[in-house]
Amino acid sequence: MSGFLYFLIPVALGATLIILGFGIYSLAKGGAFAKENGNKLMRLRIAAQAVAIGIMAVFLIVIGKGPGG
Repeated sequence: MSGFLYFLIPVALGATLIILGFGIYSLAKGGAFAKENGNKLMRLRIAAQAVAIGIMAVFLIVIGKGPGG
């Protein structure tokens, strides 16, 4: 289980980084796309961050139990 979570953490962090980059680029560029999607991208980034933090918390709980626990 922890091996799967160990793989999922970088994936979730990468998704957050990609969404953040898209959001910053769209807001910096401006125009119609930014007006329509800027807020949606930032909300999506917050959701991706929450998922990444949740995965990290579960990972810490799993490895904290250890083999004896």
